[in-house]
Parts: sequence; C-alpha cells; structure tokens
Amino acid sequence: MDLGIAGKRALVLGASAGLGRAVAQALVQEGARVAMVSRDAGRIEAARLALGAEVAIAVDLDLPGAGQRAVELAVAALGGVDILCVNTGGPPKAQFAAVTLDAWQHGFQSLFLSAVETIQAALPAMRAQRWGRILLVTSVAAKEPMPALTVSNALRAGLLGLTKTLSDEVAGDGVTVNALLPGFTRTSRMAQLGLTDADIASQVPARRMGEPQEFAAVAVFLASVPAAYVTGQAIACDGGWLRST
Repeated sequence: MDLGIAGKRALVLGASAGLGRAVAQALVQEGARVAMVSRDAGRIEAARLALGAEVAIAVDLDLPGAGQRAVELAVAALGGVDILCVNTGGPPKAQFAAVTLDAWQHGFQSLFLSAVETIQAALPAMRAQRWGRILLVTSVAAKEPMPALTVSNALRAGLLGLTKTLSDEVAGDGVTVNALLPGFTRTSRMAQLGLTDADIASQVPARRMGEPQEFAAVAVFLASVPAAYVTGQAIACDGGWLRST
C-alpha cells in the first residue's frame, strides 16, 4: 500500500528512544522528512544520524513553552509540519497519597500542557492547507487504570477527551486527530516499572510484550493519506490486553 507520505514533514516528540524513535524510523522509511525531538541534544543527534532523519531538536517538554518552541524550530527547518506525533515520557510510579502537588503540576506540564502547546502551534497551518495528521501517544492506562500509575492514569485519560473534542472541530478541514494506546511494549519504561517478559506473558492474550516497530506501524498508517477517514479514535496496540472498548 502506498501511504502517500513521502515528502510530508513530520515532527515526532520523545524520539531519542522507545516508541517515539520507532515512529520516527517508520516515517523516515516511508520517505517523510522527519524532525526528532528530545531533551538531550547528544542523544537526539545520535538518533537522527542513526535513522537518517532530517532534523534533531533539543527541547525539554517539562518546561512551559517548549512544545511551541519545538514546532517553531521544525517549521524553520522543514518549512512546515504536516504530521505531529505527540509522545511524552511517563511520570514516576506512586500511589495517590504519595503524589505531591508539585508532582501533579510537573506531570500536567509534561503530559498534558506540552501536548496542548505543540498542537496549538502546529494546527493553524494544517487547517489552512487542509491536510494534517495529529497523533497523541497515550497508554492503555487511559482506559484501564494501572495500580500506582496515579498521575499517568489521570492525565492520559484527559488526553482522550482532548482527542475527541479536537477531532470533531477540525475533521472538516482535512485534519485527523487520533490517540494511540500502547500496551506493554519492550521499552525502557517497562524496566522502570519492574515488569519482565514473564509478568507480561501471564497478562496479555498474545503472551508476549509488543515490539516498538509494531506500534510504529499503526502510527504510520494513521499518519497516511489512506487513513483520512479515521479520526477521533483511541486505538490500542496491546496484544489484546484491554477488555473495555
């Protein structure tokens, strides 16, 4: 299938490793011009060189205004942004009683406001050209909360509300907005949470962790021309783990 995104300009957040890197790699392989974002200048430049992406951008999405700055730098380098993949790291594991107000505020900036900032910066040009793809990487925890992932459970669920609200507003302009819900995928996040292959095999119908490349394949399809009629959706890539719809 021709995905029709050769030459399209893509901005991928959190792209130095894990899911973001896999999405960036898949976009490069489809011929997209890709700008990759991470807070660590050395890591993101190394990732750019390894994947053959066009631009490396070092900004810290934990800081107010960084999302807008990332879009501005991508536009300056690529001439615009047609595809935006919003991907941020997960907050530390903690039960509600142990989460401080500072931790809530930090998580809100990192997970939610950074998404809002980047979308606000990229969306007007997408609407003006009547073509755009916005992908928000959330988590299956947005639909089925996981023990002790208090901040992530709460804020990622909020991103699903943002996805549906925004998609309704911009569908008529040729812009799609979808959320992708990764399940247990082989990234450093699994190690941070102390989860092993054996733990996952007992929980997931597929009896294994997912691979980042499998998730990226879903993301790149949603970014494609043939996916123009898919919008406002929360699509899980989780080996069958979610039971709710």
